[in-house]
Amino acid sequence: MMPPRHPGFLSLKAVMLGGAVLLIVSGCRTPNAYRTQADSVAGEILTDAWDQAVGRPNDAFTIEPAQDSLRRRLLLDQHLPMSIGASAGSRDDPKIKQWPDADYLTRADPISVPAKSQGGTPKITLNEALVIAASNSRLYQSQRESVFQSALRLDLERNEFRNTWAGVVDSVFSSDLGSTPETNGFVNRNSLDVSKRFANGSQFMGMLAVDLAKLLNGTQEGSTGVRLDSSISIPLMRGSGKFIVTEPLTQAQRDVVYAIYRFERFKRTFSVGIASDYLSVLQQLDRETNAIENYKRVVSSTRRARRLADAGRLPEIQVDQSVQDELRARNSWISATQASQRLLDQFKITLGLPADSMIALDSGEFDLLLNAERYARYLSGSESAGDEQVPAADAAVVLVPPSAEDAGPMEMPQQDAVLVALDNRLDLRVAVGEILDAQRGVVVAADNLRADITLLGSASLGQSRSLGSAGLDDAQLRTDKGFYSLLLGIDLPFERTVERNGYRNALIAYERTIRELQDVEDTVKLEIRNTLREMLESRETIRIQAEAVRVAQRRVDSTDLFLQAGRTEIRDLLEAQNALNTAQDALTSAVVRYRIGELEFQRDLGVLEVADDGLWTEFDPGSYDIDQIRTRLDAARPDQQPTNDDDDSARRTTK
Repeated sequence: MMPPRHPGFLSLKAVMLGGAVLLIVSGCRTPNAYRTQADSVAGEILTDAWDQAVGRPNDAFTIEPAQDSLRRRLLLDQHLPMSIGASAGSRDDPKIKQWPDADYLTRADPISVPAKSQGGTPKITLNEALVIAASNSRLYQSQRESVFQSALRLDLERNEFRNTWAGVVDSVFSSDLGSTPETNGFVNRNSLDVSKRFANGSQFMGMLAVDLAKLLNGTQEGSTGVRLDSSISIPLMRGSGKFIVTEPLTQAQRDVVYAIYRFERFKRTFSVGIASDYLSVLQQLDRETNAIENYKRVVSSTRRARRLADAGRLPEIQVDQSVQDELRARNSWISATQASQRLLDQFKITLGLPADSMIALDSGEFDLLLNAERYARYLSGSESAGDEQVPAADAAVVLVPPSAEDAGPMEMPQQDAVLVALDNRLDLRVAVGEILDAQRGVVVAADNLRADITLLGSASLGQSRSLGSAGLDDAQLRTDKGFYSLLLGIDLPFERTVERNGYRNALIAYERTIRELQDVEDTVKLEIRNTLREMLESRETIRIQAEAVRVAQRRVDSTDLFLQAGRTEIRDLLEAQNALNTAQDALTSAVVRYRIGELEFQRDLGVLEVADDGLWTEFDPGSYDIDQIRTRLDAARPDQQPTNDDDDSARRTTK
């Protein structure tokens, strides 16, 4: 006769079965669901962190690459060679049959692609180049992913302080053929574990296990076991306290902000680099045009010299001089053409496009520079000094320094520009933040020098079940029959060599961050001052070379007339033509250099706003209150600090 069953036997079996089903179902999430969850968690972290870092959220941030990118379209539309489908993107990469995420990167975003010209070659404007680079550049995508991964690391640190659940379902069938009588049965064990780490360093762990032991022959006895184990660990000295325990979490939070600062700084540097490369290609194309025109002029001069020599009006040696110049001009033309193609191919790589793809840049961007209002009068010749009275040869020479009268809007006073940069440079904010990080590192290292004093408590209720105990009554959770223990562990700090060296290294690291801040700050000031000098030099060079082009053109025209009249040599005409070509190249170079200087200046100030699509918003110098910035920065000066050393908020000012 079977022993009577406990009234709760059926209910415990139901609980056990339900728990097993719950554990199995909870472990059946798809890889796609996990990826979506990771994206959602990281997105929420970054949205909040972006608002904290730069004062505005960034809901549009994503690391999902564009699936219908311009690179892919060029490869397919222009039938360019590819090694494998992955050259066009992950969308076209054949997946192995074990690939776990069928929905990975199935979203096709519409990407703005420039319209094709009549020849089928896309003509790209500067703004389109910025958008294409943000969408196609491999470096840009890697920077996005770095920011995203910083958010995932923060999520891992947060997970250390969440309730952590774990479930295990074991079903074991056993058969003992050597026993008398033969014993067959199974043991089904379900367990649910939970652990929790608290901000003060305490750790709690608990486990609830439900067993079902059942004999399948003989008496067919069965019994249910239930057991509850819990423990708590409380550090009382080393490793205790919210400041010490949550330091990794604090650092991870700050690392996300640093990653955003670095990415925003990267976007500005990257966009200016794209603009610089774009204008450099146009500049080289202009040099190629100048080389072509110079080559044509020299060819015409050689033909004229040949006719004059045949008529006996020019020595043969001057014809040879013209032929030599023609050969040099042809070589210059070929070199300029190849240089243009090299620069354009390199620019394609920078944009993330195939080097053998066919694209064209919009020369209208270059025309806008040449016709810029701020120095249009230089190019028009309205400031020519030809009608001024020339002083006597023995008169004192007075050197007139460059004037700020016709300076561009970005040519701010150096001191004002430095103040704006110190207030806005994101890499400087990172350097400031790392000093505080190093200070916290010193505090943590000092905490490691203390003794370990830990209070341990544990409790165990109920009983487990196996086939050997299948005939017992069902177990119960009774506090009056539990097992309890309390332990105070003390580890005195007799041996702290590692910790001692760690503390000293933390102080060294702190001093290193101070020097790094000083280096960044001095570099910022140097960059600002140098960029302002370069803009001034470029502006003056534009004025000088514009006049040089006019003088060289007059020289070519007059020398050509004198040559036809037999009053000069062919060498004079060739020199005049070379001087014109050199002046034209120098003028376009100065115009490009000045525009790039304006963009670099805004980048160095930290005020060039670049959106996620790569487009920028330029700086308005009149929008900044210099006096307000000066007052805010002066509050951080050592000679302006309050006497209360504990007032950390007053001593450290960050925007």
